[in-house]
Amino acid sequence: MTEVTQYSSPRSTTIEASAPTLPNLHYQVSMPNPESHIFEVVLRVGGWQASVLDLKMPVWTPGSYLVREYAKHLQEFSAEDADERPLPWQKLSKNHWQIQTVPNAKVIVRYRIFAAELTVRTNHLDQSHGYFNPAAVFCYLPGYEGVPVRVTVMPPKPKWQVVTPLPPVPGEANTFLAKDFDTLVDSPFEIGTHRIYYFDVEGRHHELVIWGQGNEQPSRIVQDMEQIIKVESQIFGGLPYDRYVFFLHLSASGYGGLEHKYSCSLNYPRLGFRPPDQYHRFLQLVAHEFFHLWNVKRIRPKALEVFDYEGENYTPSLWFCEGATSYYDLLIPLRAGIYDPKTFLQNLSKDITRLLATPGRLVQSASESSWDAWIKLYRRDANSDNSQISYYIKGAMISLLLDLLIRQRHHNSRSLDDVMRNLWQEFGIPEIGFTPEQLQAAIANVAGINLDEFFAKYIHGTEELPFDDYLEPFGLQLQPVENGHSVPFTGWTVKAENGKQLIKFVQSDSPAEMAGINPDDELLAINGLRVTAEQLSERLKDFQPGETISVTVFHQDELLTTSLTLAPPRPSSYRIVPMKQCSLAQESNFKGWLGSELASLRQA
Repeated sequence: MTEVTQYSSPRSTTIEASAPTLPNLHYQVSMPNPESHIFEVVLRVGGWQASVLDLKMPVWTPGSYLVREYAKHLQEFSAEDADERPLPWQKLSKNHWQIQTVPNAKVIVRYRIFAAELTVRTNHLDQSHGYFNPAAVFCYLPGYEGVPVRVTVMPPKPKWQVVTPLPPVPGEANTFLAKDFDTLVDSPFEIGTHRIYYFDVEGRHHELVIWGQGNEQPSRIVQDMEQIIKVESQIFGGLPYDRYVFFLHLSASGYGGLEHKYSCSLNYPRLGFRPPDQYHRFLQLVAHEFFHLWNVKRIRPKALEVFDYEGENYTPSLWFCEGATSYYDLLIPLRAGIYDPKTFLQNLSKDITRLLATPGRLVQSASESSWDAWIKLYRRDANSDNSQISYYIKGAMISLLLDLLIRQRHHNSRSLDDVMRNLWQEFGIPEIGFTPEQLQAAIANVAGINLDEFFAKYIHGTEELPFDDYLEPFGLQLQPVENGHSVPFTGWTVKAENGKQLIKFVQSDSPAEMAGINPDDELLAINGLRVTAEQLSERLKDFQPGETISVTVFHQDELLTTSLTLAPPRPSSYRIVPMKQCSLAQESNFKGWLGSELASLRQA
């Protein structure tokens, strides 16, 4: 088991030299009228030595690579001294306030935060609960990010309780201590009448905190979480914490997760726990965010070693941070006995289909996708699928190939697990960021071969991933699937919205693009007859590739009819299937990878 060791952050280490002059920072968060969606925030700064005090609010939160402009929700800023006399202040930029003070003064800052966005990376407050991410609520003092911060939460009702991964301050009700601002940002708060389920795994304390009503079965969830925790602990050699909290918000249709060192926040549809495929998707989300407590929170790129909360933090390595984690979130439930190899390969096939259905995979590389996360992945437009690829899905498929490469070369005596363990020992435990070159070297050392060509083609380049070349040694192959009578290819995606048949996407160089059809056009008719999104595939089956059809649309409210020449059908999906004849080596490789016989797939 890995010894639990506390490491000082770079900020803490830097600031210790001036410890005698450090200010005392104490935040108070209240919510007297939760129906208003307003958190009332008070910051008390004691022992301030300078003539001005600068405060800045983060523009993003680690783990979610988008500038979210949290300051847009801040209102009614004010500052005063210990005698409640107003202090002059000015706003210098969108997220920067400067207060005029006197030496050795106590400064009190007040402001309010509007909280009505229920996601894992924002804030939400209503009559049933309060939830906040500290990056979206608290300001920091530039240069003093390493100073400890106390936080006191004042619930609006006696029955409301507070849960956060931060340790409590003895003798002070609902007061918690963060050793520095990074730790504060990494520690979400849930306030309300949520349900808490306690359980221990390998001598470590865990809590499942559930807000909202749904069809979840907490006992079953806890049992499966225990198995996921054990599997991931085995990969890395132990659990690097004493206490870990799973926050689960049951929402109408939300989905997402955000990792933290000692907790994770999960948002999942409230009625999404009964069908097996939906429940498996939830457990993959759990496995993904929990895996991040190693990969990302402790094993992380050099660019994310010290966070810059004022702007983008660029790295070309998110394909590994998120992609490898996405590969493992498929694999871990299999190892935990939650589903079988057939289900694993079905889920893997869905991800391969998503990749191969995205033309942007041939335009944007995995490393470029990582670098441009701040401006592309979370800011999609009508051309996104033509011009970009998600580093989650591309990174997961790259990780699959690397795992199979390592396993095949070393007869399953080595795997991507060894890469993760080595990275944990070299970078994770001491929390030292890795460079892209160090990441490649770590993978190559386990593989035992030079990976320059692999990285050039598939990570920094846009060559098609050769799935069959890597699946074949394991007795598997990728098979295109066509459902029933083939549908000629048009290159558009049509969806019904508010009674209209809207064209949401037009693929580059497709028949639809050549015909002059645009995203947001409203599809009306084919060959003069009305057509709906639901009928579209069946209507197109009446035609052959090479035929020209007339398509009538509204383009910016102008009625247009154009000619579209249909192309040959494209596969509707892909699936991984066993090869008809397999050698003993292939059978052995498959069993070493997924823990069962290839014959079980044929029988299924």
